[in-house]
Amino acid sequence: MAGDALAGIDWPAIGEALDREGWARLPGLLAPETARALARLWDEASFRSRVIMARHGYGQGEYRYFDRPLPPLVAALRAQLYPPLARIANLWQLALRRPLRFPATLAGLARRCRAAGQSKPTPLLLDYGAGDFNCLHQDVYGEVFFPLQAAVLLSRPGEDFAGGEFILVEQRPRQQSRPMVVPLAQGDAVIFAGRERPRSGKRGVHRVALRHGVSTVLSGHRRMLGLIFHDAR
Repeated sequence: MAGDALAGIDWPAIGEALDREGWARLPGLLAPETARALARLWDEASFRSRVIMARHGYGQGEYRYFDRPLPPLVAALRAQLYPPLARIANLWQLALRRPLRFPATLAGLARRCRAAGQSKPTPLLLDYGAGDFNCLHQDVYGEVFFPLQAAVLLSRPGEDFAGGEFILVEQRPRQQSRPMVVPLAQGDAVIFAGRERPRSGKRGVHRVALRHGVSTVLSGHRRMLGLIFHDAR
């Protein structure tokens, strides 16, 4: 389980990394056996939707959105990660001079989503084989959008697969885009800005947009858990 790892997270340091880079790594969030159990949900869980990426121009590979009720560990991870991330998200809202503040609990965000007609669960499993990849994108599902999300690597790089790096690209105003590769081991999570983040510059704070994706898997098989906190229409 992830309880001990969650309890030991230095959230001020995570906030600083997110402010500086737009992403932060949570090493060893899941034990290897827990990561493997989550990977097996691909064949065991109930899903509300299945997406073959090549059919939509999203890349190659497949992802599946969990149906309700969410698997217990997926639901627990989402609910436990949200409150400290909401505090960081509200600091970002303040920096960007936006009046909207996010609720302190995931249940509060879910109520806001339902009021906007967003009720479909968004946690998902992503599955890649050799030659598969995920194009750069943003996960926006409706009017209510929570600015941070998480991804957890369930497979072992160098053993289960090669290639398949998690990539972020920051689109900087009047500058060339900045690529970032996030190093992950099995059970590691990355917290990242799903659409944009505040960035301090010479003229004060401004917004920079980010997109994320996965580079081509060179060999083997790679699975990942995606945790998005707002629901979909």
